Amino acid sequence: MTDTLVGIAASPGLAAGPAVRHDGAADEAVPAAESVAEASQRVRDDLAARASRASSPEGRAILEALVQFAADPELVGGAEAMVDGGTPPVDAVRTVAARFAEKLQSLGGYFAERAPDVVDIGERMVAALEGRAVAELPRPGYAHVLVARDLAPADTATLDVTEVLAIVTEQGGPTSHTAILARGLGIPAVVAVRGARDSTDGQELIVDGDLGEVHIAPDAALTTALRERENRRRSRARTVTGPGRTKDGEAVKLLVNVGTLSDASAAAEADSEGIGLFRTEFLFLARQDEPSVDEQVEAYSHVFTRFVGRRIVVRTLDGGSDKPLPFLGLGDEENPALGVRGLRTAVGRPEVLERQLVALASAAARTGGQPWVMAPMVSTVAEAKWFAAQTRAAGLPTVGIMVEVPAAALRSRQLLAEVDFASLGTNDLAQYALAADRQQGELGSLLDPWQPAVLDLVATACAGAAQIGRPIGVCGEAAADPALAAVLVGLGVRSLSMAPVAVADVRALLADVDLSTCQRAAKAVAEAPSAADARQSVWATLQA
Repeated sequence: MTDTLVGIAASPGLAAGPAVRHDGAADEAVPAAESVAEASQRVRDDLAARASRASSPEGRAILEALVQFAADPELVGGAEAMVDGGTPPVDAVRTVAARFAEKLQSLGGYFAERAPDVVDIGERMVAALEGRAVAELPRPGYAHVLVARDLAPADTATLDVTEVLAIVTEQGGPTSHTAILARGLGIPAVVAVRGARDSTDGQELIVDGDLGEVHIAPDAALTTALRERENRRRSRARTVTGPGRTKDGEAVKLLVNVGTLSDASAAAEADSEGIGLFRTEFLFLARQDEPSVDEQVEAYSHVFTRFVGRRIVVRTLDGGSDKPLPFLGLGDEENPALGVRGLRTAVGRPEVLERQLVALASAAARTGGQPWVMAPMVSTVAEAKWFAAQTRAAGLPTVGIMVEVPAAALRSRQLLAEVDFASLGTNDLAQYALAADRQQGELGSLLDPWQPAVLDLVATACAGAAQIGRPIGVCGEAAADPALAAVLVGLGVRSLSMAPVAVADVRALLADVDLSTCQRAAKAVAEAPSAADARQSVWATLQA
């Protein structure tokens, strides 16, 4: 009889293959580093080499950030100081790395996202000091399902997509690095699967990234049914092209997320209708000074040129005390996720936003692009009104807001009366609605975008937008899940932004269902007691 394990659906799709476990152990001996500084350099060299062969733009960006962490003075200098005081190097590195990670975790937000990275860097330095090779992902030479307790960012970023059919982990959540990178690569993934590593190497698995299920030693009937479902999905994804729409012709714009200049070049080749989220903070992070207006104009022009004639939605700087932006002059906060972030940073430093708007307007004039400009973390009518006035005064006529906090969702009609459009950020909306830190792996089930309470807020936001005729979209991770995309359309969303690799599957599913089916799927979610029940009910509705 087939044994089925249930976790969190982290990346959609279906894949079958033999299990290959990754235990993180490495027995190969190498010459030991003679100092903390040498260990740091070895780690940096290794990560830089991995970055050069990263399997995706997201992976390359993560590895490049890890290189910086491996050189961080607080980590390296702190460990060297302990060694000078008589502490053995291995103990010093582990102690300082643990302290650094705890500090980042306590800060929340962007800093908390980096805490596991610091732990991983520390262990890589320890391996260098002890003369051990860093554990590599298994490469058995055949296609397989990778099963692990968890995956370090440096591992996930260099996955061989020709061999790794799917990912199953015992830890993690829908916003973990593993989940985000798997979606970017188009690899099915199920995370937070208890007992996943109990499967033995070579045991046949079917990973259902749509329903969050892992079938161990599936019987012939189940295998046939699931393969038929996957074959239909792939066939439709290949044959359905062009603008997004439902079976009965309801238009749903399918857009892509862009976070770096290299992302833009790759995303421009996708069969999409434009950019639904251009994250401009890549220009601002990991630097001591604010980028100049000229520097910003060049970067924005690079992106706009590739999308002239298509929609371009730009999010202004989403920074604050939970992101390393020293030039903003913000102090430490007890809870940065609830502090000065997003548009709130412009209260104390309005000139930073002013310069960014000038740069965006200049890039638009230079390229002929017509950006829709939206602000992150808008909570009140006053904030929406102020941002709209600033943006229009800069010569940018189409203004929007991000709906990321329950207050904005509940009062969407009033906020949207001040602007032209809105985009829902489902990751933060889940975090604030369920009081669950996005980086706490054990809270992953609460952060599932299928949580009915989160979708209730989406429904409320859409209803408010509809009352005054404002378009509203989704640019959070929820948009990349084809079944959830149908639910969002049923709730009133009319644009979806996602990783380029996800567009074909979302387009294909929407083309197979009419608007009334999407609305029935939305109703099924509203009546579901849990995220798992909601997912099951929606799939049953879509396949009826």
